[in-house]
Amino acid sequence: MRPELEPPAQSDGTWLERLRDWRHRTVARPGFQRWAAAFPLTRPVARREAMSLFDLVAGFVYTQVLLACVRVDIFNLLAAGPLPAAVLAERLGLGVEGAERLVAAAVALELLENRSHGCIALGRLGAPMVGNRAIASMVEHHATLYADLADPVALLKREGQPSMAGYWPYEAAASLGQVSPAELSPERVAEYSALMSASQPLVTQEVVSAYRFSRHRCLLDVGGGEGSFLAAVAQQAPNLRLMLFDLPAVAERARHSLAAQGLAQRASTFGGDFFNDELPRGADIISLVRVAFDHPDERVLPLLQRVRRALPEDGALLLAEPLAQVSGVEAMGDAYFGFYLLAMGRGRPRTAAQHSALMQQAGFHPAQIVPTHMPLSASVLVARCRAV
Repeated sequence: MRPELEPPAQSDGTWLERLRDWRHRTVARPGFQRWAAAFPLTRPVARREAMSLFDLVAGFVYTQVLLACVRVDIFNLLAAGPLPAAVLAERLGLGVEGAERLVAAAVALELLENRSHGCIALGRLGAPMVGNRAIASMVEHHATLYADLADPVALLKREGQPSMAGYWPYEAAASLGQVSPAELSPERVAEYSALMSASQPLVTQEVVSAYRFSRHRCLLDVGGGEGSFLAAVAQQAPNLRLMLFDLPAVAERARHSLAAQGLAQRASTFGGDFFNDELPRGADIISLVRVAFDHPDERVLPLLQRVRRALPEDGALLLAEPLAQVSGVEAMGDAYFGFYLLAMGRGRPRTAAQHSALMQQAGFHPAQIVPTHMPLSASVLVARCRAV
């Protein structure tokens, strides 16, 4: 583990800010832009920055190309090896012109590659898509998000009800005053639970690789869905007892899923609403995997307090989710998740320090960062219980 989180560093000195302002004012002048594009020493920089700006403009088109590739199953069609363009076009069912246009776009985005003798193969970004149910499910799911982003200004003004807000059944039921989340039927939670289970491996792999659960006696996964995270931890720590808490309908699905994987003797599932009900006791570590970031502070803090009450004095809380302001993936935290959570109608991206502050208010020591291989998928924070 790394040392305890330090307060955020102070902002750059004013001379650096003035230097940046001067640079931006200079670059903003049309005359300078023409000169920079023509001058040999600045031309590469001008082209690179122009391309970066164009990628922002064209980004939605790129995502729709990826969505089309997923929907026609082009990556799995090429999984066994390159195919002649004519054969691929026939299998895609798009017609010759449609197939050629999609293939050309996918090649340009490095999802596919042109090979010798007129064959088409997987590209460097398409190869990881083969059999990857997690990414494919998220690509399909984002069609709902993109519909909400059609008018981003209206979304920021919170005009109307975003479609994403109704996707999560427990929030939709509560907002409409239908039933409490704990009373939702298995049918109402099926689509949501399936998406969470499909996308869970992206996070689970990072957490299980980063943290050694075998040092604990029992793990309680709060908001554990259908149990895919617990099943992965069970393989890493064969002597660890397992507990799961989620909405009753979801917990019942988890019970069947864990039993089918031979974990019925090690795993116990509990149904309830973690925003209103106390958590079961008996675990010395409790995990919140992709739970806190899509809820506001006024809901997260009471949840963390329930976690603290359920833990013994030597217990620990593990939180795993994408974080804001992580070096190298800043756009993911504040840009992507900032608008994703806005469309959901709740939550916000938080920095590690902001999470740590909430944990301390709930009765934990300052959180420690556990490094992960891919912060883009998840970061891990661990906080030990503070004596009360």
